[in-house]
Amino acid sequence: MDRDEERIARNRRALKDAEIDVLVCALPMNVLLLSGYWPVVGTSLAVFTSEGKTAVIVPSDERVMADNGWADELRILEGGSLQELKSPLAAAMIPLAEIASATPKARIGFESDAVSEPSSYASMNLYGSTIEALVAGAFKRCTLVPAGDVLTRLRSNLTPSEIAKVKIACAIARKAYADGREKMREGLRETQAALAFRTRLADPGDEYGSVARADGFAFCMSGGNSYEAFAAYQRSRSRRLKIGDLALVHCNSYADGFWTDITRTFCLGEPDERTREMYDVVFKASRAAFAGIRPGVKARAIDAAAREVLNERGFGKEFVHGLGHAVGFHAIDHNAPPRLHPASPDILETGMAFNIEPAIYIEDFGGMRHCDMAVVTENGAELLTPFQSGIEQMIIH
Repeated sequence: MDRDEERIARNRRALKDAEIDVLVCALPMNVLLLSGYWPVVGTSLAVFTSEGKTAVIVPSDERVMADNGWADELRILEGGSLQELKSPLAAAMIPLAEIASATPKARIGFESDAVSEPSSYASMNLYGSTIEALVAGAFKRCTLVPAGDVLTRLRSNLTPSEIAKVKIACAIARKAYADGREKMREGLRETQAALAFRTRLADPGDEYGSVARADGFAFCMSGGNSYEAFAAYQRSRSRRLKIGDLALVHCNSYADGFWTDITRTFCLGEPDERTREMYDVVFKASRAAFAGIRPGVKARAIDAAAREVLNERGFGKEFVHGLGHAVGFHAIDHNAPPRLHPASPDILETGMAFNIEPAIYIEDFGGMRHCDMAVVTENGAELLTPFQSGIEQMIIH
């Protein structure tokens, strides 16, 4: 990423407000927040000072990626070898202590809260609770300060450069949904249908040459399986698509560490009257939610606007989850603001990115969810996923 001066300035202000002199992070999304570099295997560290200087500690095989960030200093984390077994914790202590040696007595912030970390690789190192011991061992003369709340607030408001990355991830997903829709047909297994959508996420083409890493996840749940899509996770199974099915396709794409959360629900063949009514209600609920988005509005009011439409049409009991959650540095985190939920205390602010996902889940019939991405602007909401947004676009003939 190009040097994001706005992000650096925000990070500095946050440290000043929290009276933190140095912030040490290891979770890939937080390293990205502090340095513009998204780690792969999770052993990297970022050290950010209240003066706006950033140092990163990276394994040698990730150096080329770290060089594309904006860190002022880069140190190599020397892992084990054929002569020595060395844990990531032991390897990280050496360069972190070297950085700490130049730090006078200070207040050192560290990751302290339970979070949802998006997957940057098939297997990741997570320092977990040992991060506190790592920081304490390196910064021996300093006072440790839990900084989970500070990091949560920083990740909740994206800068223009970060929003641009989310927009790219959304644009890649748009192509994936267009390609996948063309390939959907009766007889495909859910797993095959999901693959038809996912392929484009990993191969977006030459249009996004500035993106170093793009990929994501796609799932298809059809017929009665689509009813289960309100669960905390999605899964594709071996069920074959049939005429009359609802086929719910959920996608989380990413571009250089910035994520999306998108769902479209297709109908194989001409929809019956109940299905058409479900589409009509879900789309109207989505529009009602978008109409209310602007800075200063309570997040629960946006949930209420969509829920009112569903209640009025008799589908309120079938909408069993909140309307949306923060998206950007993570794909899904129901504990990060803004939470669009009936009990949410959050207030919308400019730069907040999230999903809007009104849905109807009817047991023994199926589920329908339409999930769009939005960002709060000074004038309201910007829709980041303006595609496949009408009933006719959902029908697979």
